[in-house]
Amino acid sequence: MNRLEKIHLIRQSLQEDKPSVGSWMQIPHASVAEIMGQAGYDWVAVDLEHGSIGVHQLPDLFRALELGGTLPLVRLAQGNTKDCKQALDAGAGGVIVPMVESAEQLAYIRDACCWPPSGRRGVGFSRANMFGKNFDIYTAEAQAPLLVAMIEDIRAVGRLDKILQVRGLDAILIGPYDLSASLGLTAKFADPEFSKTMQQIMDLCIHYHVPCGVHVVMPEPAELKKRIAEGYRFIAYSIDAVLLYTAAGSPS
Repeated sequence: MNRLEKIHLIRQSLQEDKPSVGSWMQIPHASVAEIMGQAGYDWVAVDLEHGSIGVHQLPDLFRALELGGTLPLVRLAQGNTKDCKQALDAGAGGVIVPMVESAEQLAYIRDACCWPPSGRRGVGFSRANMFGKNFDIYTAEAQAPLLVAMIEDIRAVGRLDKILQVRGLDAILIGPYDLSASLGLTAKFADPEFSKTMQQIMDLCIHYHVPCGVHVVMPEPAELKKRIAEGYRFIAYSIDAVLLYTAAGSPS
């Protein structure tokens, strides 16, 4: 299955109100990516914001993920034009944009991700199109890579109705740690104010028919099932390093 077919499958699942479960990578090693790619996730996001991963490492990480039929995504460090172009040219199937706080910001990033006529991203040979060999095939993918906006600040919640109307948005993903911190409740996920904010986001997503997602950071299957039952549809399940240290904990 090629990258475009995988993108279509993920979009189809979301449109049919089915969950798409992925995971997260912060360790810059192809063997870790190969393991994650074989784990059965729809997608794995390579974290350029908090992970110690360089752009030059992306092709090898993407190759390893793709061996298992997993779509590589990138959580951008920032939403600038250079970040978008380098991640997608390296072969990412889409981007997860951190700290989205306005519709204008998201529309700018969308355009930076898409080739003309859909956007303004520079057109050229790259790994994404096998350095020109698959140029024609890639042209369709480059018109609309996956676009996921992270909602991580209470200011974004106040502008969410406009954010959710941005053309090309596939889903949103709540970053629970940053969102709780913006409320002055860092990691206090049981606090009623945090729960109220999460529900507010969910209600707006339902109203605008945009899949709502969340990062389930700790690898707890019961929590994943709970979030799916609550209606979350684009779900990042844990992080490679968290999966490792959780499994490697002392048995004593």
